[in-house]
Amino acid sequence: MARTRLTGSIRRRTVLLGTAAAGALGAAGAAGCSRVPSGDALARLKSQRTVRLGIAGEVPYGYVDDQGEFTGEAPELARVIFKRLGIDSVQPVATDFASLIPGLNSQQFDVVSAGMYINKERCEQVIFADPEYQMLDSFIVRKGNPKNLHTYEDVVKAKAKFATGTGYAEIDYAVAAGYPEKDIVILQDQVAGLNAVESGRVDVFAGTALTTREVVKKSRKAEATAPFAAVVDGEKKIDGGGFAFRPTDTELRDAFNVEIHKMKKSGELFRILRPFGFTKNEMTALTAEELCR
Repeated sequence: MARTRLTGSIRRRTVLLGTAAAGALGAAGAAGCSRVPSGDALARLKSQRTVRLGIAGEVPYGYVDDQGEFTGEAPELARVIFKRLGIDSVQPVATDFASLIPGLNSQQFDVVSAGMYINKERCEQVIFADPEYQMLDSFIVRKGNPKNLHTYEDVVKAKAKFATGTGYAEIDYAVAAGYPEKDIVILQDQVAGLNAVESGRVDVFAGTALTTREVVKKSRKAEATAPFAAVVDGEKKIDGGGFAFRPTDTELRDAFNVEIHKMKKSGELFRILRPFGFTKNEMTALTAEELCR
């Protein structure tokens, strides 16, 4: 799962719940989306004893498993932290990735967590907790990496047929390296990317190091390249993902931050994220303030 491209608004990701969930979400939004609630959000959620968590249905961040249960690093982390804040129930709400920030600001959910990268454009719309992880890029390529593709610059030099996901930040990274945007093949997600590489329809699919290494595990025809940092305007890009809150909900965000920092210090955060494929190299000391610049 890649990242987030901001072509005017938000970004991608795959919904696993289908149109019924989308319809329910739309109905919920229509019920009252014109004004942001005032007052202390933390106190309100404690009183309600439930927090609605916006997710985008993407493995391993937040998704529905084979038993029909919501899981992923975001819902599991949310359950722990909100329980400690006095909120007993986390109600995940799946929607399209591009609808997450609009849905948050129109009260369709209280918090967003979908592996969302923290960047300057998003920080103008929402406030973020400090990231729970950092992430580099990686490519899905044919076994043996016959075109020797390890960076976006390699893709340009090899004139390789390049693909990535809808709204992925990797689109911008490839363009920054000199790849023509009109020639980029846009696919639904990393599974579609794997299929395209295996079938030979594309030479390479770009995503995050986590999602590429997870999706190729059972493939006999494809592999993931070593993680690397994209270079944009001469600077290496290391992204971080975190929970997003409405700009008015600073008390809630601050309380969440206190708990996540405790978990980082104790190692509990890594213990929660590790079953979803995260490594110690993806734990981070980055702050939202740094990523918002």
